[in-house]
Amino acid sequence: MQIALTKKLADALSVKTPHSQESENPLFSWTANWTKVWENHRTEDLIVLVNHATRFTVALYQVKRKDLKNLESLVKKAIEHTLLVMNINPEIVAEYMRRAGEFEWVQNHNRQTASWVTKAGLECCSHISRNYDGIEKMFSDTVGEYNNYLFVNFSAPNSAAEFVPYQAMIHALSELTGKPAYRYRAFELRVTLDLDIYKAVRRIIVPASLSFERLHKVLQEVFGWEDYHLYEFAIHTGDPNKPVARIVPDKESLEYDDKAVLMDGQTLAAFLPKYSQILYTYDMGDGWEHTIELVQVLEDYDQESPYLVEASGQAPPEDVGGVNGFIDFQAIMQDPGHPEYPAMKAWAGYWSVDLNDYAKRPRVIHPF
Repeated sequence: MQIALTKKLADALSVKTPHSQESENPLFSWTANWTKVWENHRTEDLIVLVNHATRFTVALYQVKRKDLKNLESLVKKAIEHTLLVMNINPEIVAEYMRRAGEFEWVQNHNRQTASWVTKAGLECCSHISRNYDGIEKMFSDTVGEYNNYLFVNFSAPNSAAEFVPYQAMIHALSELTGKPAYRYRAFELRVTLDLDIYKAVRRIIVPASLSFERLHKVLQEVFGWEDYHLYEFAIHTGDPNKPVARIVPDKESLEYDDKAVLMDGQTLAAFLPKYSQILYTYDMGDGWEHTIELVQVLEDYDQESPYLVEASGQAPPEDVGGVNGFIDFQAIMQDPGHPEYPAMKAWAGYWSVDLNDYAKRPRVIHPF
């Protein structure tokens, strides 16, 4: 595998690198850079790599100068981990890493790939800044995943040149190995939000290895929430008042329940199908309780997920005041002659009484 280093990264590594070989298979060639996420940090902390054949991004966040001595090992793991976190067939990933061979550091003299890696770095920084305050230590070698769902070449004169990096990488790896792109254990779930006057239901397929943090993002997307509020999960066997475990997103939440489990590292497979239900509560003020039930286990699922299979029933807008507030709001929104209708309509913005066609459309969900 050939890694073309920008001058900044090559200088930091203190290595003398030969010129890159144009004959190298672009699928096994990457350009790498070392850059800052936060301007108030004195040193760079983000390693970004972009694949020459597919524009696929791999990024390692909070890489310090002392870590650079192990950069080859870190980069190798980051490429593997990023492919695996996107549910790509582990056999394909292993075969790609085997065929890639030993690492070779080379000089980058290609302006185009330098431009690619700079752009990818900016996109990674933007994503990190939206999701993390940068105060606590947090090493992650999969933060580049977000970039791979973004269109590239969208400014090209020919719109046909546009493509999505993760799709290009999956296609390239499938052709390289002759193996199916996806093969993993998955769960089909039915998620119900009971609003008294009707139920908002979403049927989804997710990897069994899905983390609770990512499940939260999926549920936010399919119910149209805006991720403004606190949330938690409770595992139970039919009685939500007697949870087997409460799974919370941060250490502050543990102060209120020392028996709760921190979400970090917890996956659905640890609790399903052993337990029958999961209760997802979003917004502790309005108290939106979503009941998650296992429909079936799919042992060798061969499609992309998370996937929305079916959706019915509109979810409420944020901060409407819980179920009782929503019932009052719903009555007003269905009566244009109501004196409060104009003000409520303006407050609701783009919210509509019924699900629009896109919200009901079966589709892959990208949990960001």
